[in-house]
Amino acid sequence: MAKKKRKTPLATETEAIERYRLMDHAIREFAGQLDEVESALGMYVLGHHVGWKVLHLIHSKRTIKKYEDILGIRVTEIFEAEGPDADRAVVFKLMKDVSNFWKAVSGEEKVPIGREARRSIE
Repeated sequence: MAKKKRKTPLATETEAIERYRLMDHAIREFAGQLDEVESALGMYVLGHHVGWKVLHLIHSKRTIKKYEDILGIRVTEIFEAEGPDADRAVVFKLMKDVSNFWKAVSGEEKVPIGREARRSIE
């Protein structure tokens, strides 16, 4: 398999330190189930690559809110709408044709996407 060209630029040293501090703080302040903080951290790392639109396509609004509270962030404020690797998310490619993003996210506008495709990246 050929190696894909990197789209998301490497974080600068300052960005990397800032990101690590946010994650470290979230872990130190968190009380609850470990899998929740682990998943929130994963969403945070992935968000830099795919942006907040993809995050809203793969997680429910409730889950996004829970992870935002754990991390002390708002995804729409910290990530671009479409990250450099957003087009690698299968669900994002399929969503390009919908008339209203938020209606599709909420289920008002039906998009024929299976569970597997919703969570796949190419």
